[in-house]
Amino acid sequence: MRTSHKLAGLAVATLAASPFLGMSTALAADGDTSANLQPVALNGVAGSGTAMVQVDGNQINVTMAASGLLPDMPHAAHIHFAADARHECPTAADDAGNDGRINTTDGAPAYGPVVVSLTKTGDTSPDSVLAVDRFDTAPGGQLSYQRGSITVAPEIATAIANGESVVVIHGVDHNNSGKYDGKPMSDLDPSLPTEATDPALCGVLFAAPAGGADTGNGGTAADSDTALIALGGSLVLIAVGAGAVAARRTRTQA
Repeated sequence: MRTSHKLAGLAVATLAASPFLGMSTALAADGDTSANLQPVALNGVAGSGTAMVQVDGNQINVTMAASGLLPDMPHAAHIHFAADARHECPTAADDAGNDGRINTTDGAPAYGPVVVSLTKTGDTSPDSVLAVDRFDTAPGGQLSYQRGSITVAPEIATAIANGESVVVIHGVDHNNSGKYDGKPMSDLDPSLPTEATDPALCGVLFAAPAGGADTGNGGTAADSDTALIALGGSLVLIAVGAGAVAARRTRTQA
C-alpha cells in the first residue's frame, strides 16, 4: 500500500471549496467532544469504539479506541467535515450504487471530506488521507490511538467544538479473507481494493454538555497529556468490552 497522491489532491480541492476557508475573521473555539463509534451500515463490521477530541484554540488532542476491526491491518482514520454535509454517519439509503455496501463516495454527503488525518506521526492534513504506513494497525482487531497538539484551521476547530464533525475509521473485509484484497477496487485509488478504504466505524463528535469534562481550568499541558493517557486506557477497555458484546451477539444471531 502507498499514499494516494491523486486522492490527496481530491481531498484538498474539496476542502478548499468549503465556504469556511477564506473566512479570515473565523475564531477557534474551546471545548470537549466525544463520539460513539458504530459499524457503518452494510459493511459487515461487528466492532465498536469511542473517540474524544479536545479543542484548545486552533489545536486538538485526540484519543480513540476501537475493537472488532480487521486484525493486524492498517486502518486509515480521519475527522470529516463540510458545511453542506449532514454531519452524520451514512445509512443504507446512501448506497448510491445499490451494490450492498457503503464506499467513501457514498458516505461523503453524510460526513463530508477529510479535514484531519489521524496519523501516528508527521502530517495530519488531508494530504495524508491515505498515508497507510502512518496509520495505526489493529493488533487482534483492537486499535488504540492518541495524539496531541494537532494544529487545524480555526474554522475547523470551531466546527469540531460545535459538534459538526464526524470520526471515521476505514478498512473492512467484505470477502472474509482476513486481508484487504479482491474486487471491486477503491473508488478513491484504483490501485487499492475497496476493502482498504470503505468506512468501517463512524461516530459524530458531539459537544460535551455543560458541566462535563473540562481540562481548561488553568491546567498545564502536562496535566492535559496525563488526562489523555488515562482516558486512552479507559477507552480501550470500553471498546474491547463493547466489541466482545457485539461479537457474542453476532454469534448468537448466526
